[in-house]
Amino acid sequence: MNQNEAPILDALADYHRTKRYGFSPPAHRQGRGVDPAVLEVMGRDPFRDDLLASAGLDDRSSSNGYLKNAETLMAEAVGAEHAFFSTCGSSLSVKAAMLAVAGGRGELLVSRDAHKSAVAGLIFAGVEPRWIKVRYDDELHMAHPPSPEQVEEAWVAHPDAAGALIVSPTPYGTCADLEGIREVCHKRGKPLIVDEAWGAHLPFHGDLPTWAMDAGADVCVVSVHKMGMGFEQGSVFHLQGDLVDPSLLSACADLLMTTSPNVLLYSAIDGWRRQMVRDGKQLLGDALDLARFVRDEVEQRDGLRVLHDELVHEQASSDLDLLHVLIDLNELGITGYQAADWVRENCHVDLGLSDHRRVEATLSMADDRDTAGRLLGALDALLEAAPGFDRPPKIDFPSYQELEIEPVLLPRDAFFGRTEMVPLRESVGRVCAEQVTPYPPGIPVLIPGERINEGIVDYLRSGLAAGMSLPDPADQSLEEIKVVALP
Repeated sequence: MNQNEAPILDALADYHRTKRYGFSPPAHRQGRGVDPAVLEVMGRDPFRDDLLASAGLDDRSSSNGYLKNAETLMAEAVGAEHAFFSTCGSSLSVKAAMLAVAGGRGELLVSRDAHKSAVAGLIFAGVEPRWIKVRYDDELHMAHPPSPEQVEEAWVAHPDAAGALIVSPTPYGTCADLEGIREVCHKRGKPLIVDEAWGAHLPFHGDLPTWAMDAGADVCVVSVHKMGMGFEQGSVFHLQGDLVDPSLLSACADLLMTTSPNVLLYSAIDGWRRQMVRDGKQLLGDALDLARFVRDEVEQRDGLRVLHDELVHEQASSDLDLLHVLIDLNELGITGYQAADWVRENCHVDLGLSDHRRVEATLSMADDRDTAGRLLGALDALLEAAPGFDRPPKIDFPSYQELEIEPVLLPRDAFFGRTEMVPLRESVGRVCAEQVTPYPPGIPVLIPGERINEGIVDYLRSGLAAGMSLPDPADQSLEEIKVVALP
């Protein structure tokens, strides 16, 4: 195929060139009816490009095949057999993959560091999770992706599971040994799904970690908005091999997807693919050079430490995406929550991730020495201000054994069953009926159907006091928590 084409983007240009007009949704008529105060902030262009995909950009039967051609070009560009665009984020794409592999089939191996969207998939599909242990660092208090050996252990314990779901890269940029994990799954004839939301750029440069399709995964999901040049909610899921039916995967996505997909998102994905085929190697090479510069500069600042060797070794992660600059603040005696809030308020710089002792700056091919200078300047200002910060309260971290929470009910049964709110301090021993997910990075500590233990309660209470954000529970202050009602 001609990778210089961008079917959706070109069709959008033609729509404007021919001055087409629709008496159909969206009702704003390319911005004609939008409040002038809205246009003053947003401009007219977003509304000009907000069109119906069918009976708008394409005809009512989509006979021009703009989307299909764009997806085929994407699959060819990255070496997959099939590609599917999603305008509902990788959260939808992960759920669709889980439904296609395990829906109605009972069990799915899932790495415990899975994103909250995977838990939603378990609830939708009625699937029983069989958790794959992750490698937990007791000093850094963070999880590394599971090893092939840990996946093997999970298969031995649960040989009837329909497939496995692994997260790689993690929000910290750490990566699993996907080739080893694929071998473990495929020797049993079972598919491997990779939640590669942070890895859309990986196929386009050899110095980046191994891309899931190159490692032989069956399905992988990427978020174009995270490390590509797409809009928020733009996602692609890729498929290869014969272990997952492409028509079933597409049908599962259709169950979840909107019937009014946003042409803006499709166009950006289409144009980004063409850009990466043409210039991706150069652009990502420049971004990696910038990342090395930034990492060196941060490391030279007293009180800041860029994590690398701690993340990549035999008992940790298999690889690391250097564009994730993870900065440890432990020597400063402040939390990542404090640092992120202060930098946002005082330097107008937003950081991508913060936790009890770290912040992360995620670089992309859009960054340059000027934007890197803003980051380094903000970190310098933080270093100057940090001695005046209030000392954060101590967080009571659970032991690894306490993180291996006892499953009692299927997530679906707990979520949709009879529930009640109880004080958090009285919840130990009860079965949780809601997700409890510190965000970012969005990895659940509790999911519906798990028995709450004292270590988790202490961790959540002390974490909230230290600045942790918990957007999921019905009571975000966690004075109370939703549990399964007693008989």
